[in-house]
Amino acid sequence: MSMILTAVASVTAVGAICAAMLSIAAKVMAVAADERIALLEDCLPGSNCGACGYPGCSGYANALVSGGDVTPNLCIPGGASVLTRLSEVLGVEAGEAAQKVAVVHCRGDCNVLQRKMDYKGIQTCAAAKQVFGGEWACAFSCLGFGDCQPACPSGAICVEDGLAHIIKGRCTGCGLCAKACPNRLISIEDAAETSFILCKNVEKGAVARKKCANACIGCRKCARECPAGAITIDNNLAKIDYEKCTHCEHCAETCVTSCIQLGISRAGIARETVNAG
Repeated sequence: MSMILTAVASVTAVGAICAAMLSIAAKVMAVAADERIALLEDCLPGSNCGACGYPGCSGYANALVSGGDVTPNLCIPGGASVLTRLSEVLGVEAGEAAQKVAVVHCRGDCNVLQRKMDYKGIQTCAAAKQVFGGEWACAFSCLGFGDCQPACPSGAICVEDGLAHIIKGRCTGCGLCAKACPNRLISIEDAAETSFILCKNVEKGAVARKKCANACIGCRKCARECPAGAITIDNNLAKIDYEKCTHCEHCAETCVTSCIQLGISRAGIARETVNAG
């Protein structure tokens, strides 16, 4: 019995000594938290989308007070209002807020796509892609089950006729929808751009057109007629160099399959209504 009591007493003593040492170390090595971190977190939208390049809003708030070259205009979803509040807390000039928008690079809805099979599996894009790339003949098309829709924190995506659309005025450019798309059809672009190639099919023109009436066929007409030389054909697919683009929108007028559409600043890729709820 005395041996048991001795063992218990020894363990208790060791535990007490370790606890005291840890308590002293915590006080000696404690780093005072910057009060601005909590203020900055309150300013941020809390979507934790990672568009700023940091692990969530808390990570961005910590980076802002770390003393590096982190600027307060990296919160894409927050826009100008969040930029203004962050700048006030940090005591720096606001600068300009980057305005971004999601673009679905596909115009292949169920009315123009050819079906290669009747898919009856789990009704998600991720699941459909595992079954021979989905039910549509074009392997580069929107799969149509809207995995991007629940990923969007601002309700900026609707699915009509098996094709995802961005709802004008709601998209904040956070990029969560792009991460959710298994076909990588969604990109985050500068909202000021006016023309976008809404196709990802890199097959030859005749093959692509047979699968989707709205596919880019690599005919080079847009490239030949672009007055700024901003369009090239890369791997059978048109590509716009936005550093050269003058926003004349002539490419959208000349595209024979209408796969070049006007951007969110005009009337092309975004839906005016929110009839999908």
